[in-house]
Amino acid sequence: VQLQASGGGLVQAGGSLRLSCVASGGRSRKRSMAWYRQAPGKERELVAAIGRGGPTIYGESVKGRFTVSREGEKNTIYLQMISLNPEDTATYYCATGTYDSGHFYPDGMASWGKGTQVTVSS
Repeated sequence: VQLQASGGGLVQAGGSLRLSCVASGGRSRKRSMAWYRQAPGKERELVAAIGRGGPTIYGESVKGRFTVSREGEKNTIYLQMISLNPEDTATYYCATGTYDSGHFYPDGMASWGKGTQVTVSS
């Protein structure tokens, strides 16, 4: 599976961005997908995930500000981000995986791609 994330950029604090991710290749089936992010010197963290049936989970730091959604039945997901702050600065990656009982278990990181950079200025 190939993952292509896009939509990052430079935004001022309080601004908004919308990220997109397309998963292609592999078996043609609807997948559970997620957004992760990693800031310099920090561990990669889960931002949001969406299961095949539509359930979602969010990291504590983004609840109420970020929304993950899917385009119909496609393996295309979005991350709408509002009220951005400098702590949201990171490289954002999308991943496929398994969504089970409110938890997301990503597939191998080798397929995650390069991610998209989000920089929030104060």
